[in-house]
Amino acid sequence: QWYQRRVQSSGINAEYGGFGILGHSRNLAEFQKEDVDFEIHTLPVLAGFVDFSKKLLEKGGRNFRILTGTAAETSGGLLVCLSPDDAERYVAEMRTEGGTAWIIGEVVRGSRTSRILEDPKIIDVSY
Repeated sequence: QWYQRRVQSSGINAEYGGFGILGHSRNLAEFQKEDVDFEIHTLPVLAGFVDFSKKLLEKGGRNFRILTGTAAETSGGLLVCLSPDDAERYVAEMRTEGGTAWIIGEVVRGSRTSRILEDPKIIDVSY
C-alpha cells in the first residue's frame, strides 16, 4: 500500500520501546542532516492511563513518566517522520486500513534534539 512504500522510502522511522517517545525522537533528531528539532504536541496514551498514573503517584507509587515521554513502552508505537501533506495522507490511509495513526508533532529548525511542548494534548487510545 501507499503508506508502507512512503514510510519505507522516508528513511526516518523508529519504534519507541525502551527509551519512550522522547528518547527515540531525540535519537532521530541527532542523526539528521539538517539542524532540526522534533516538537511533540500530542501524546497517544492508553485510555485512562494518565489518570491512573497521577493517582498512583499521589499515593507514593511508581512514576511511569508518561507525560515526560520517557516511559519504557515495551510495546510502543512507530514514530514516522513525513512531510505535512504525506503525514495527513498516511493517517487517512492507516485508518482506512483499520489501523491507528496520529500526527503528534512537527519538525522545526533547531539543534538536533526533541521536546514535548508544555501541556501536550492527550489522546486516550482504546483497544
